Amino acid sequence: MSPLPPVRRFAEIDSTNEEARRLAEAGEPGPLWLVAERQTAGRGRRGRNWVSPTGNFMGTLLFRPRCGPRQAGELSFVAAVAVHDAVESLLPPHLRAGLRLKWPNDLLHDKAKLAGILLESSGMAGAEVAWVAIGMGINLAHHPEGLEYPATSLAAMSVGLVTPDEAQQALAASFDSWLTKWRGVQGFAVIREAWLKRAQGLGGPVTVRLADGTYDGTFEGLAPDGTLQLRMPDGELRLVAAGDVFFRPATG
Repeated sequence: MSPLPPVRRFAEIDSTNEEARRLAEAGEPGPLWLVAERQTAGRGRRGRNWVSPTGNFMGTLLFRPRCGPRQAGELSFVAAVAVHDAVESLLPPHLRAGLRLKWPNDLLHDKAKLAGILLESSGMAGAEVAWVAIGMGINLAHHPEGLEYPATSLAAMSVGLVTPDEAQQALAASFDSWLTKWRGVQGFAVIREAWLKRAQGLGGPVTVRLADGTYDGTFEGLAPDGTLQLRMPDGELRLVAAGDVFFRPATG
């Protein structure tokens, strides 16, 4: 096994993803973990703010995967599975069954958001993406209240104290394992299978909010490229590349 990437720690920073971008554009080869005790401008998907209080895990893995943009998009699912398994390793056995993934890469516990992932990349080196930054936030000690989608934290789940350093160590080991599998012969197929095994609401009713409207249907699965398969009430199979998913109670 190759040594795990080094870790660069910050007491406070605007955003670990922004620092990853600055370092990458300055020539940092990676792989490198960036971990902050506090962020002043943390970001989530679609430009949303990410609440970043001290005590939670806030970090980014910066690396150069030597792949094209399509494969770089697959890393969002690699990250989701890696974060799931890292957090699972921090939980007592009786809490592990409630841990599930919400498309594309949120981590839930009993349907409340426990962790989020933001993947960013930029620049092309020939046909390859120049660099990838995978930002992660895990609610260890605190979680936001009053959001459209409920959130939780390890502390709220009555898990004993888990430090950001302990979370980073679990993440580093999990990422190393799943990136190795992604780079293997089966590639994204093994990641897709692992993601589906950990998915929340597979086969159940969902509402998907897209830029052009909101749609109800059945969460049928993932296409081979990771897009969400939404079975519409009229039988049409709609492929969703980006959107917000909300679970609905089953009827009938």
